[in-house]
Amino acid sequence: MVNAVDLYRRHKVKLGVLLVTALLVFWLAVAFQRSFLLLGDPEPVAKAIGAGYLLLPCIGAWALIRELLFGAQTQRMARQLDREGGLPVDDLPRTPAGRIVRSAADESFPAYQVEVESDPENWRSWFRLSCAYDAAGDRKRARRAMREAAKLHRQDGAASTP
Repeated sequence: MVNAVDLYRRHKVKLGVLLVTALLVFWLAVAFQRSFLLLGDPEPVAKAIGAGYLLLPCIGAWALIRELLFGAQTQRMARQLDREGGLPVDDLPRTPAGRIVRSAADESFPAYQVEVESDPENWRSWFRLSCAYDAAGDRKRARRAMREAAKLHRQDGAASTP
């Protein structure tokens, strides 16, 4: 029997994403409703503010959907790599607080960079490079590498579909 603590530990990230998504959806709904209230006001300035305010929930909804799709794509790639045995091994030393020791991550990084340079059209190499960037603390490059991996993964899937 699975207890609640084990269930929480296994799905902690998903629960966090669900909570943040629910809060953002609530904010988007309130902002959308407030923009329509302003659009219904007889004052031209209020109407203009309402029209401008209407853009915020539209942009927020677009960003939310984009990020959720990115997360789902990343999870699909990770599952596939796991089935293939191609996920990078998380054996880097950690501080007592659980953070990866930066110098150790920096030392392991060149191997992943060489892998991408030798086969730049392989999404698996880009995925592993993204993990190396993330371990080294470079989140911006990690996301960029993961987006490249996702693009190549979609192309790989389209090429293998009859």
